[in-house]
Amino acid sequence: MVEQLLALLVAFIEKFITTFGAFGISILMAIESCNIPLPSEAILPFAGYLVTIGKIPNIHVAAIFGAVGCVLGSIPSYYLGYFGGRTFFEKYGKYVLVSKKDLDDADKWVDKYGDWAFFLCRMLPVIRTFISLPAGILRARKRTFFTLTFLGSLIWSYILVYVGIKLGQNVHTLKHIWHKFDAAIISVCLILGVLYIYKHIKHINSDS
Repeated sequence: MVEQLLALLVAFIEKFITTFGAFGISILMAIESCNIPLPSEAILPFAGYLVTIGKIPNIHVAAIFGAVGCVLGSIPSYYLGYFGGRTFFEKYGKYVLVSKKDLDDADKWVDKYGDWAFFLCRMLPVIRTFISLPAGILRARKRTFFTLTFLGSLIWSYILVYVGIKLGQNVHTLKHIWHKFDAAIISVCLILGVLYIYKHIKHINSDS
């Protein structure tokens, strides 16, 4: 059952990017940045593969469109936190898996690294999907936050697109494991997602 769901997700990502090209990368990456765990670890490597077969012009186009998508997806999440505020999420955050510990952890990151915390978080699996919400709650400066979001996401995009390009250059020798590779990535992301949800439910219950 899980393998079938993974196969469907991989097929959807591949079909979407094949159909819409670079704009498809932006759309899928925007979805990921809206607190929806659609793994960039599957989106961007396939974009890199499309670079090798000429469906996307080059690595720069794929990476830039990926980073732009991250910024676009971060906007609604940021403003949800900005206007909702800490009090709102301390009261209702459990419905979107945001615990008091998440808010405290975000405070610590910002206290330690300042605005650069948002840059660093954009290059961390799983947490990169959810960082915009606490950024809004903390009222991070918009121009700085979105600039650092773009830069961090650009580096992340370049790395994963490059991985896809290297795989694409060896596609004939790796063809028989290509989909297994995708499935393995998404399996890891799924496990991390389950652990994330489990951990947050424990923290939310302890807040009650």
